[in-house]
Amino acid sequence: MRILVAEDDPLLARSLAKGLRERAHVVDVVSDGESAFVQGVVTTYDAIVLDVMLPRRDGLDVARALRTRDVQAPILMLTARDRLDDKVAGLDAGADDYLTKPFEFDELLARLRALQRRAPTITPEMLTVGDLTVDTARQSATRGGRPLPLTAKEYAMLELLARRAGQVVSRTDISAHLWDDNHDPSSNALEVYVARLRRKLEPAGSQPLLHTRRGSGYMLADIGRDER
Repeated sequence: MRILVAEDDPLLARSLAKGLRERAHVVDVVSDGESAFVQGVVTTYDAIVLDVMLPRRDGLDVARALRTRDVQAPILMLTARDRLDDKVAGLDAGADDYLTKPFEFDELLARLRALQRRAPTITPEMLTVGDLTVDTARQSATRGGRPLPLTAKEYAMLELLARRAGQVVSRTDISAHLWDDNHDPSSNALEVYVARLRRKLEPAGSQPLLHTRRGSGYMLADIGRDER
């Protein structure tokens, strides 16, 4: 997932970003409400982690403003306030869930997974393409029952393609989900990761699953050989 974290506590923001990136998510971090609103409008996120008490523009106002701009990304509100009326205010503003500080990081991960399951397009936790199985809860994959030794970035690419199995996913779309705004679009990083993933996904003699559509992008499908 590509996730926006809007948190003005630098220690907490760094901790959240580090933990999420270690679990194969792409994370953009902002420290004020106005930046959160702008980022939420111009970038498509799979989830937004939004602190209520932000400078320049509070989280409740940001959530309301994003919803008026038809931003559909699930919003997980963070706050130190635990009163019922505070939680109701957050939900009424457009948030999908509410997490009170302090919290355990594993709970935040569980809340984000739950929000993804409630998204308009529901995707099961176990994705299968031919003899490939991707377990999104454990962030692991097997092919023919054999575990694949994937790095976090390789797994993130595989999950994205598996979620859209049978569809061509553009280079731009893949890059947007794998790298943050600091990524150099002119680099060959995408091709490098595709090559690495293919080597692990398709050992010699196995049926190709990762297909190139020249000029368009890549597709994960059990359809036989393609142009390489």
